[in-house]
Amino acid sequence: MAARPADPGEPPRSGAPAEPSDTTPLARLAASYGVATSYRPSPDRTVAAADGAVVAALAALDVDASTPQAVDAALAARERQLAARLLPPTLVHWRGGEPPAALTPLPDGARLRVRTEQGETLDTDRDGLRTALRDLPPGVHALGATTPDGRTADAHLVVAPSRLPAPPGRTYGLLVQLYSLLSRRSWGMGDLGDLAELTAWAGRALGAGFVQVNPLHAAVPGAPTDPSPYRPSSRRYPDPVHLRVEDIPEYPYALTDGEAGGDGDLLRTLPERAARLRASVLDKGELIDRDAVWELKRQALERVRAVPLGPGRLAAYWDFLAEEGEALEDHATWCALAEVYGSDWHRWPAGLRDPRSAETARARAELMDRVDFHTRLAWLTDAQLGTAQRSARDAGMPIGLVHDLAVGVHPGGADAWAQQRYVAAGMSIGAPPDAFNSRGQDWGLPPWRPDRLAESGYAPYRRLLRALLRHAGALRIDHVMGLFRLWWVPQGRPPTEGTYVRYDADAMLAILVLEAARAGALVIGEDLGTVEPGVREALDERGVLGTSVLWFERDWEGGGRPLPPERWRANCLATATTHDLPPTASRLTGDHVDLRHRLGLLTRPLTQERAEAAADASEWLAVLRRLGLLHGASGGLSAVSEEAEIQAVHRFLLRTPARMIGLWLPDAVGDRRPQNLPGTWDQYPNWRLPIADAAGRPLTLEDLAASPRLRALVEVLRGEDRGVS
Repeated sequence: MAARPADPGEPPRSGAPAEPSDTTPLARLAASYGVATSYRPSPDRTVAAADGAVVAALAALDVDASTPQAVDAALAARERQLAARLLPPTLVHWRGGEPPAALTPLPDGARLRVRTEQGETLDTDRDGLRTALRDLPPGVHALGATTPDGRTADAHLVVAPSRLPAPPGRTYGLLVQLYSLLSRRSWGMGDLGDLAELTAWAGRALGAGFVQVNPLHAAVPGAPTDPSPYRPSSRRYPDPVHLRVEDIPEYPYALTDGEAGGDGDLLRTLPERAARLRASVLDKGELIDRDAVWELKRQALERVRAVPLGPGRLAAYWDFLAEEGEALEDHATWCALAEVYGSDWHRWPAGLRDPRSAETARARAELMDRVDFHTRLAWLTDAQLGTAQRSARDAGMPIGLVHDLAVGVHPGGADAWAQQRYVAAGMSIGAPPDAFNSRGQDWGLPPWRPDRLAESGYAPYRRLLRALLRHAGALRIDHVMGLFRLWWVPQGRPPTEGTYVRYDADAMLAILVLEAARAGALVIGEDLGTVEPGVREALDERGVLGTSVLWFERDWEGGGRPLPPERWRANCLATATTHDLPPTASRLTGDHVDLRHRLGLLTRPLTQERAEAAADASEWLAVLRRLGLLHGASGGLSAVSEEAEIQAVHRFLLRTPARMIGLWLPDAVGDRRPQNLPGTWDQYPNWRLPIADAAGRPLTLEDLAASPRLRALVEVLRGEDRGVS
């Protein structure tokens, strides 16, 4: 998502109290469900949430607060429920820490039974469980309680490692949007074959420790398909548009086998058609056309699927189906139904809107051939992801692939359809008004219900993390603050009329640490923008790395000057820029201001924007000169090349204690175009640009490997450039 500066908030809307009360029945009811009635955009300012947002958020949690009488009734019912509850639905125990506080109120004589994930059973009392927690294995265990008077309760007990281990030494890596990385073998956009090639080259030739990619989640099909990787149909399953078709073992047989349905001639024309798609981007300067790429790959994959799997491959496919179970069946069913009824399940026939209905079961049986096609694609894509990670590790990368978890999913997509029980209907997540956008932001993504997550022991969240970590050395969590709270916007209302809803951050973090530890993976939180007090500290306590971007690292308490490198935090991924920000060359030259001016996005006079951007760049360049990092300058005012300035920026990153240093791959060749320009839709080709040089000429993976400019910057990051201070 877009990086967001600290938000200045907004005045209360008309009719809202200037100072919200925490003692009103509505406020007490909302607080009991984690719904905020106010928020603090700054330490000295409190803003009231719109009453309508609070009422709508409660309604999404099945709580009627539409009238004062309804509020009173709901509050009384909630207080009775909490008073009678023996245990919360989910408890957390961090290994080596104190037992869960929720055990303390249990009455004397209560009996407890723990059934572990490993199949063991422990019968004990409250004090016995406190002692036994020291030896319980990590996992999500079943906990039951029975009181002497016969009351019972069931809960989930999460036992998690106290923290994740630190990265293995200090390392640097590449950050890239996979679709933008075309090789001379890809079909019009970067694919998983390109990713495997990139990791092998970066690890062996460049000494890189990781490659971070954009979310590879399955997109919602459309005409045209939304190219944003942050608004997917499913976060659990990758998109088969990323497949390298020629790397599928059955592909060569499809060219000649009669089993392929007599379409050998069609398949033999695919290389030529793929070459035309590739040339349209690399040679003609056209945008990446995801839909055209998918149409060509779909035709090829239909023919490849007609080739029977050999016994070993078939057994592997069956194992994948058994492991994924109902979740994969739901995903493939949605894909098959979307081919017939469109990609928004809200518009399907009523009986098909429920994944568990008899109508859906009948439709699945009728469309079984298409369901199998989509399960096959999920299996093939998962296998190629595994190949890319093995390629990274074989090349000596200590981390390998860093996958990216989007903050949510499209409301009409597969996950929202299959997981309706866990989705807050009628709500969307976004951001409150801030300095970046005074009107707030609505991302159009439905939030998870915190109550249903807790009741399930965070089952869908666990399964999601497990799937993403399967082929990852690390996982980046987009908008990691969402583990703590999210800004909910009622459908049909502007984002200014939203409110925060809180999640059980302890449980969300415990599940995250548990699954990452099991996978032997790191976690990086995207904690840019508005971060409430205590969040970064809580993440750091559990070993979750943060994200530090050069242009935002300033001493805000000391006048806003650039933060000296020694004062940066160590537990972070430090970068010069991100996919949502201008490339470094654009930032240094002021091109990003001119771009926004051409698109009519500036809110202040062009001269003022240019002057501010120039002052910002000059301030950072002065810091680089003072530290002796700007090589080629024989005095404070001597001119140096843009390439030297970009190298100096990365020398600065090396001066920080950051454990991971990220190189935005377009920066290595002077690309000036952002991959995404927040606040635009059709005004700018977001998510559709190939990597290019400073003149805008698209570059292939092979071009990058041969680039002297890239090699020189890599020498900086490896500490091998002559004259490094």
